[in-house]
Amino acid sequence: MNQTSIIEFIRDTYKTNDFIPLHAPTFSGNEQAYVLKTLESTFVSSIGHFVDQFEHQIAAYTGSQKVVATTNGTAALHTALYIANVQRDDLVITQALTFVATCNVLHHMGAKPIFVDVSPISLGLCPKAVDAYLTDNALLTKTGCIHKQSRQPIRAVLPMHTFGHPVELDELSTVCQKWHLTLVEDAAESLGSFYKTKHTGTIGDFGAISFNGNKIITTGGGGAVLCKTTVTGDRAKHITTTAKTAHAYEFFHDEAAFNYRMPNLNAALGCAQMEVLKQHLKQKRSLASHYYNFFKNSDYQFVLEPHYAQSNYWLNAVICPSKEARNDLLKHTNDANVMTRPIWQLMHHLPMYQDALRGDLPNSEHFATHLVNLPSSPVVL
Repeated sequence: MNQTSIIEFIRDTYKTNDFIPLHAPTFSGNEQAYVLKTLESTFVSSIGHFVDQFEHQIAAYTGSQKVVATTNGTAALHTALYIANVQRDDLVITQALTFVATCNVLHHMGAKPIFVDVSPISLGLCPKAVDAYLTDNALLTKTGCIHKQSRQPIRAVLPMHTFGHPVELDELSTVCQKWHLTLVEDAAESLGSFYKTKHTGTIGDFGAISFNGNKIITTGGGGAVLCKTTVTGDRAKHITTTAKTAHAYEFFHDEAAFNYRMPNLNAALGCAQMEVLKQHLKQKRSLASHYYNFFKNSDYQFVLEPHYAQSNYWLNAVICPSKEARNDLLKHTNDANVMTRPIWQLMHHLPMYQDALRGDLPNSEHFATHLVNLPSSPVVL
């Protein structure tokens, strides 16, 4: 299989000779009508009917006890970790194979990541690798889990559902219980993905979703915190709304908090997008099958959903037979105006995280040099 045949296949799939993006938003329903209704109401900021409606839609779809909509996915993750009691100088186990926002949140909280390897099954945090790292490097004390060498608390485990493929959540939950750690799911990419019968972001203590313009549905910019209880949900809403106490006219704030609430204008877009989510998921699963059948007899390995999960296939990916083949595919497709991308730079390769604690990362290093993301916008086949 050569680069020309791959380019031709993608162009035939999208039926165009124009530029093909990696993942473009699709507006085919009530988006314009709802946004216009918001403008006419003048409630375009963080108070309005559509914010509440959008939160209820996400809660109903995911099965989350309570959902709090935020300005973006990073704000949602910050809120989740804050409520999970991650504090300055704490350590949080996460993956080096992730988008930088996962680590940036920890950095700005004054916490630090510990990088552990990903699973070849999910491309997300590997529970066996987490348990092995903790066995070699951690101690359980009366005050909780601590890192042997630094004596810093290890507070939480933060997996990211890479490209929408759910990690092994039961196994990670068991490891967290064993080591007295909080499980927070970075579910930014996985709206519409299910681990067994449960939606991602609802199995850990908290979950965070993104609705950025390149996600499976978008609010332009936006995110949401998924909470397991109404108590934590109420807490999330309070601290994302500047911790303002209810009063007819007085401004009283009972703690230093955040101004993270999603504007009504963005939520209006999200409400319309939720109405077509199932259609998008159907199209994206069909596209994934289309890619799989194309690559199945080649030297390229298409990344399939884990056997225990149903993925949203947010971004389709292929593992190339060599680093050279990866580089060739990236160059030829992008030169031909077919947008493909490598996976993110591993976090410990970035200057601000190069000194972070880490275990061995063979799977992460392999994917970083062999994986290519393919155009993944929903399409009718």
